[in-house]
Amino acid sequence: MLEARFITSAEAAAAKAAPLVFAEPAESEPAGHALDFAVQQIHDLLPNPPPDLVVQLTIDLETQTAAQKAVEDGLAQLGPSRNASEAAAVTMDHSGAIRALVGGRDYSKSKFNRVTQARRQPGSAFKMFVYAAALEAGLRPGSVRYDEPIWIDGWSPRNYGGEYRGAVTLSEALAQSLNTVAAAVGTEVGVDRVTDLARRFGIRTELNNYPAVTLGSDVVTLIDITAGYGVLAKGGLQMSPYIVQEARNSRGEVLFTYPSVDSPRIYQQALAEDLTGMLSRVVVQGTGRAAQVPNWEVAGKTGTSQDWRDAWFIGYTALHVGGVWVGNDDDKPMTK
Repeated sequence: MLEARFITSAEAAAAKAAPLVFAEPAESEPAGHALDFAVQQIHDLLPNPPPDLVVQLTIDLETQTAAQKAVEDGLAQLGPSRNASEAAAVTMDHSGAIRALVGGRDYSKSKFNRVTQARRQPGSAFKMFVYAAALEAGLRPGSVRYDEPIWIDGWSPRNYGGEYRGAVTLSEALAQSLNTVAAAVGTEVGVDRVTDLARRFGIRTELNNYPAVTLGSDVVTLIDITAGYGVLAKGGLQMSPYIVQEARNSRGEVLFTYPSVDSPRIYQQALAEDLTGMLSRVVVQGTGRAAQVPNWEVAGKTGTSQDWRDAWFIGYTALHVGGVWVGNDDDKPMTK
């Protein structure tokens, strides 16, 4: 800098004499997975980004920090007894703007993003798509079906606990996560109709048209299934998650800004409202009671894959939609 005449000799001498103070390294980067995802998105949006790029993200640091703490505290308190070593969480507002993304317990130890990269079985969390297809086919929350032993092409799904309730409404069947009814209803309206709807709602992984898919046997990503529930949170409008709000160069020139456009309608609003009522019942009196939040109406669904390898909750309020996954990277079962 002295040779280039940016500073004087006195300033150079003072700089040489000043001691260097290094910042203490952070134990863990609270937004590391989110930043990696943002970099990926930037390269998709701007194939040749300039070196002086300045990017504004949708992440809210307070929400991000709280989500990371929730993941760590949950695993620290319950992980050892439940044989659970990893978790992931994502929260977005109804526009699809991602406010928090926690791709794993500790970014410094694992860069693998369990929100966007991990493909796991959603279990009963997939039943939302079954009932969404059922309502679209003309069934109603109060339609009655029978919870009883069934056989579908040599496959006999059973309820958790092995008990049967007889005549139940679809709303009750979803609240209690009855496997027999979900499988029967999915077969009744057509498994292909269920998988087509799931793809329309944003599931991008491969889904096969066999009966067991109605109970979440095929894999999904956490971000996709959360966005799928976001369709209901938006009253039937498409949800497209995004993390890059704007990109500029150092001169302030805008190179990209997230377009403010109306989302297309992909599901009838009245049906979305009916299904939201059913998913609210899951939280009020069904398998999702632990997700209740004081003074907030929460709608959502739990999910558990075979042998308790994965545990999920996907849900939404009037402001946000979020998803949580808990399990193990090596696919070892948890202790129920």
